[in-house]
Amino acid sequence: MLAVIGGTGFGSWAGMEVLKRGGQETPLGAASCGVVEGRFNGQSLLFLARHGQPHKVPPHRINYRANLWALKQAGATHVVGVNCVSGIDPTLAPGTLVVPDQLIDYTTGREGSFFDGRFKPFQHVSFAWPYHRVWREELHAAAAEAGLPLTAGGVLGVVQGPRLETAAEIRLMARDGNTLVGMTGMPEAVLARELEMEYASLCLVISHAAGVGEEEPTRAGTESVIEAGMPRVQRLLAALLARRA
Repeated sequence: MLAVIGGTGFGSWAGMEVLKRGGQETPLGAASCGVVEGRFNGQSLLFLARHGQPHKVPPHRINYRANLWALKQAGATHVVGVNCVSGIDPTLAPGTLVVPDQLIDYTTGREGSFFDGRFKPFQHVSFAWPYHRVWREELHAAAAEAGLPLTAGGVLGVVQGPRLETAAEIRLMARDGNTLVGMTGMPEAVLARELEMEYASLCLVISHAAGVGEEEPTRAGTESVIEAGMPRVQRLLAALLARRA
């Protein structure tokens, strides 16, 4: 079953018929909120608001392990994580939809594995290609069917937050090869891999990164981009669901 993890601006799935709401508690503590089991256009899906409902959990305090565990227990086999990000590549203007194919993790102190020797026995997991290839291709095909422009490929740099980055940090990240920067892509992606769920990220660029654009992003400006962009995100996801019918 497809699970969608909604980020900033996507705390609920408009038009989804809610069949069941799960509890927040898991063996790994409380998830951001309970998993919603529902149906959209006749197709079953799961939905979880990454920052909780209402939006209140900051990126560095999200219990990513509990969130992914709750989705797995609810029956998720495929996961799309929706992320609001900034564009380091100046060609990725606000409003652009991107499906990255790589990431670099700059976060610190987050519980990043189920295989920690306590919850589960220690083991390594392959992570050379963090996003599932076929699942990324499905997103590309769904975007084409929905008539939505989509940038295929890119490197998402995941930072700790909740503060935004300095211009010098962005210059460093650009030299590292990042094209996008966000706060919630890890350890979500690797936890999905450990639970053998096919995971891909769908990013909405809401601003240029620090020092990239001619003007500093404003809260009002990013909120307007999110308001305009999230209906397109949902439209793409609806097309993805239809492809699985």
